[in-house]
Amino acid sequence: MNDWLLGIDIGTQGSKAGLYAAGGRCLAEAFEASQPSRPGPGMLEEDPENQVAAVCRTIRGCMERAAAAGEHGTVAALAIDGQMAGILGIGSDGRCVTPYDSWLDTRCGPWIERMQAQAGHAVLEKTGNVPSFNHGPKILWWKHERPDVCAAVARWVQPGGYAAMRLCGLSAEEAFLDHTYLHFSGFADNRRAVWDEELCAEFEIDARQLPRIVAPQEIVGRLTAPMAEACGLPPGTPVAAGCGDTAASFLSCGATREGICVDVAGTASVFAATTSKFVADHEHRMLGCGRSVTPGLWHPYAYINGGGMNLEWFRRELGSAGEGEALSLESLAELAAAVEPADDLPFFVPHLGGRVSPGWPRLRGAWAGLTWDHGTGALYRAVLEGVALEYGLYREVLLRLAPLTECMELRVTGGGEQSALWNRIKADALQTRLVRIERGGGAPMGAALLAGWAAGVHDDVAMAAESWVQLGQATEPDRALAGLYWRRTVRYAELLDCLQSWAEDRRRL
Repeated sequence: MNDWLLGIDIGTQGSKAGLYAAGGRCLAEAFEASQPSRPGPGMLEEDPENQVAAVCRTIRGCMERAAAAGEHGTVAALAIDGQMAGILGIGSDGRCVTPYDSWLDTRCGPWIERMQAQAGHAVLEKTGNVPSFNHGPKILWWKHERPDVCAAVARWVQPGGYAAMRLCGLSAEEAFLDHTYLHFSGFADNRRAVWDEELCAEFEIDARQLPRIVAPQEIVGRLTAPMAEACGLPPGTPVAAGCGDTAASFLSCGATREGICVDVAGTASVFAATTSKFVADHEHRMLGCGRSVTPGLWHPYAYINGGGMNLEWFRRELGSAGEGEALSLESLAELAAAVEPADDLPFFVPHLGGRVSPGWPRLRGAWAGLTWDHGTGALYRAVLEGVALEYGLYREVLLRLAPLTECMELRVTGGGEQSALWNRIKADALQTRLVRIERGGGAPMGAALLAGWAAGVHDDVAMAAESWVQLGQATEPDRALAGLYWRRTVRYAELLDCLQSWAEDRRRL
């Protein structure tokens, strides 16, 4: 069987396409960097048409590389995943009328607070997530701050959906949102996978501006002739709805049964579990609960906005070790590895862009507990540990919400999985076995698995994922450090509360 499957990820750093054989062998990959802009304070935008063009070029790149390698086959279907919490508006013709308002764009901060104050409990109960830097507050920002632009919006969509629409020549009437995004929506009944009339009425949202809700494996259209030529594919190639990038990453890690936890160590630092029940975190407002691609499963998860970006920020701005020239991440890791875990090491708060889980948009990053003895290695270790301690809080909340949930292992994917030190710190802090993915293509592979399901190449996406994914090196936790990390997690939580109170007090001045 020479069926090929294409998965494309519109990520924060760029667009990446992966071409796969039906059995999971990667035939070719292609990547193109994103072109973000910062037109004002707290703003981060992208041109949706640039994203579409990058999708076409990376698809063509995969096809050309496969041909050059002597591979022969036919693409059965393609699927696109994308950044989940941002939005863009399209006109009636299906073309964008707003830029892509990124999940890293923080201009909607005041609307997070207003949405929370007005009906935060109902939003959490119905969507599974609190208002944060996601669809609801962003739509309200455009509605109230740019009413002239909002009036031209026929539908609000996400980058993955927009690219699929453009490839297939779909109009706004055919716009769609797959159900893995619904916990970020602000206006959906996630359990029933429908738009909620009461939430729309509460915030005076015109439900006609919201796209139809579909399953990830639904075929939403076929490549038009012009787009097929740009992609180097035959016209009429089926295009599946796809899913959110984190949902695709979970699938490509084999998180298709209860008890498998996932660490997406990418631009965002994401911790997720896999359960059979929808849970709404009313007490801590920390965990969101999104639908899994695998039918009947859910992913309670939380993330650090730009957690992975902090490593490069530290290297660029602070990682000179007194030598004038910035060190590499590998060199910084060597310095940090020489620092033994201890109670008196500094703490780092990784929320440089505001805390998402829970929605504390005014909280910002910080170090605490610094002394003259702490050099570059200790500071960098604190940056790595900050993510692990935050994950520890996520896991504690998960176990309180679902006491019978078992975290059998933590599977790590994304660029951060290459850091042996970071993996060690996470395993020790969580006291959980951490496993790297030996063969896994991240979000593009998850999207390709979806394409295969949509095309009927495989009829059980969970079984296909388990056969495609190969597990690699495992890091066992050091049980002797359990007490140390319990104490540091408690102190870290106290530090967050203090800083949040300080941020709120500052607002009132």
